Amino acid sequence: MGALTSSELNYMGSIAICPDLMSASGILLHEKVQVINADNGNRFETYVIEGEKGEIGLRGPAARLGKIGDKVIILSYAMLTPDEAASFKPKIVLPDEKNTPRP
Repeated sequence: MGALTSSELNYMGSIAICPDLMSASGILLHEKVQVINADNGNRFETYVIEGEKGEIGLRGPAARLGKIGDKVIILSYAMLTPDEAASFKPKIVLPDEKNTPRP
């Protein structure tokens, strides 16, 4: 789980994710993701924008669904054919306390 490091209510809406986490997970810019806040139980969908190094930040109305320090899980989904699903290997990224991907 990553930790929220920023929050900006006056924004059109999204989640900012640091480039290192985006690269490690394969999450793309503007991709739709589901966010689960492990501290308060909120679940919501939004789109990804690139954040600063170590950042996981809520933007817009989503900023009301968590506070800095809350632990979050970010999920990305794919639609696959049965043949593709048979060989699909999900990427699981477990960041450290600075939201840096662990090896």
